[in-house]
Amino acid sequence: MKFIEEVVVEEFVPTFRTMLAGELRERGRTQSEVAELLGISQSAVSKYAHGEVETNEQVAGDEAVRELVERLGEGLANGDVSRAQALVEAEVLVRQLERGGVLARVHESAYPPIADYDGPIDIHDPEGEFRMTERVRSSVRRGVRALENTSGFAAHIPAVGSNLVEALPDATTIDGVAGVPGRILDIKGRATVPGEPEFGVSEHVASLLLAARAAGSEARAALNVRYDPETLEALEAAGYAAVAFDAEADVEAAVAEAVGENPTADALYQTGGFGVEPICYILGPDAPAVVEAVRHVTE
Repeated sequence: MKFIEEVVVEEFVPTFRTMLAGELRERGRTQSEVAELLGISQSAVSKYAHGEVETNEQVAGDEAVRELVERLGEGLANGDVSRAQALVEAEVLVRQLERGGVLARVHESAYPPIADYDGPIDIHDPEGEFRMTERVRSSVRRGVRALENTSGFAAHIPAVGSNLVEALPDATTIDGVAGVPGRILDIKGRATVPGEPEFGVSEHVASLLLAARAAGSEARAALNVRYDPETLEALEAAGYAAVAFDAEADVEAAVAEAVGENPTADALYQTGGFGVEPICYILGPDAPAVVEAVRHVTE
């Protein structure tokens, strides 16, 4: 595990100080003056000046870094910028570079697992998309593990396979819904999961969840299981509200109609049609909650 703060300390700080010390020296400041302006020792300034401190080429070559070094060097040298202001300006730049800038890229190189995320990362934002996507992936992982350990679940997997999905809070397309790549299949009586959760890999179950949400459902997760009267009875006996929709109609429109009349429904089901397998879709606030509902069916 590599924290971005480590990247700042190990890569940005020595590079930025080296560049700023050099800029101040070029503007006629003495070694002792540079040390006072930067709040470091003269021996440290000497090391910066003689190239004894390792720097990061990516950081040194970044345009925003170079521009700030030049601006602060000029301001500190002529007294237009205070040491406190220089620190604030540098801190602001650090936060900007952590959000999709050079520090984010250096962090990805230092810690490859975060490179899988497609988009700018604000590592410090508690409500940021990066944190939320990882939370959703984690939720689906927990749900999948629970499914694998749910006795009898394999018998409830439909012929087309099951999928467990969970949507980001503001998801409007399947790219905002995480699920199992491929499908969960019954192989020799065991629920078999083909891979780790990903976004945008479930077209059918994700689309149904999105249609339900668009019609007023607050559910963020869904799982499809084989439909039969016993499944419905078990769900209703456990207190879940199930609503039927027309399997042969346009799915989005049929789900919108069913959910529009029953926005708090916990399950949607269709009893089949020409070439259409009967399936029940269990809805819930997150993936583990949906799996908990399935356990009522498998008991």
